[in-house]
Amino acid sequence: MDSEFNRKREFHNGLAQSERQDGAKAAQQSATDLKRQDFGFELPPELIAQRPPERRGDSRLLVLDGASGALEDRRFTDLPSLLHPDDLLVFNDTRVIPARVRGRKSSGGRIELLVERLLDAHRALVHLRASKPPKPDDVLAMDAGFAVTVLGRRDDLFEIRAESEQPLLALLEQYGQTPLPPYIARPPTETDRERYQTIYARAPGAVAAPTAGLHFDRTLLDRIAALGVARTFITLHVGAGTFKPVRAERLADHRMHAEWIEVGDETCERVRAARSRGGRVIAVGTTAVRALESVCDERGTPQPRQGETRIFIYPGYRFRCVDALVTNFHLPESTLLMLVAAFAGYRETMNAYRRAVERRYRFFSYGDAMFVARRPAQ
Repeated sequence: MDSEFNRKREFHNGLAQSERQDGAKAAQQSATDLKRQDFGFELPPELIAQRPPERRGDSRLLVLDGASGALEDRRFTDLPSLLHPDDLLVFNDTRVIPARVRGRKSSGGRIELLVERLLDAHRALVHLRASKPPKPDDVLAMDAGFAVTVLGRRDDLFEIRAESEQPLLALLEQYGQTPLPPYIARPPTETDRERYQTIYARAPGAVAAPTAGLHFDRTLLDRIAALGVARTFITLHVGAGTFKPVRAERLADHRMHAEWIEVGDETCERVRAARSRGGRVIAVGTTAVRALESVCDERGTPQPRQGETRIFIYPGYRFRCVDALVTNFHLPESTLLMLVAAFAGYRETMNAYRRAVERRYRFFSYGDAMFVARRPAQ
């Protein structure tokens, strides 16, 4: 691992010299030279958190200053000391649905459905795991006692309709399982129904949690509010695509999966108000970053929007809205790690991850967190 980090350190020492010589144009060109493999790192399996901490907020917090690269080890309960009264915290209020159900095809073969997106009361797009994919009009019998009809296929997803008077969401709430990430090597429990969910979750539709928000409990939110820090909400329904690896070698060749966002008038007004009073816009999670950056114009002014986003943020991206970020530690070679590297700087981010491994931070959904101040535009 040391040789790999040394190789990347040498690369970015050259990048820093290039920036000093040629300015922002050279920095942009160097960023485009990064490959998927540049975002790999070795992670001991025992650092992948399999369960949440005993209490929300009982996690560690690695603070990264993108401007200087400085790192500091803190506790998540120290977060209020990093905030200013004029700041605005932006949370994602999506709610994780119990999206995984199992059943059988008419042939008797076992199947597993993972709902990716609810389309209406009875239809959804799903990932479908089976020995042989079903065909349109096939009827699948769920173990819970209801049936779904396969309506067709959209790329890697299947469109299905629940054959029940009850809405599909109600059936999932009653019979579905919490869709824990693939790196959690255990079945979901009733505890996960609560803990793989933020305390402010409101809008059902996600199949993966906006995990930076899992650290916040009511006490911490009250402490932050007492400082005069404002807060607002966006909605981004996190899809299973968040766990998909990047296949393309060149980052620019990767096609990002689509996710549903909603950013309302009130949120846009609060972002503008924070800007006018000199406060920072602090995104709680990469999903909040993606939602905000999707709706901001070149001047950094947000506009209300409801619809899909495929925004892919990687080094070279110019941020228009977000100044600081609360986030968990992400998978190697993932789009989320690439977003953090764009935000704080590639070298600074990979150094932070190396420190997190060396100091035994807990990784991924139920793991520890980072507070990242954005690197100034070059």
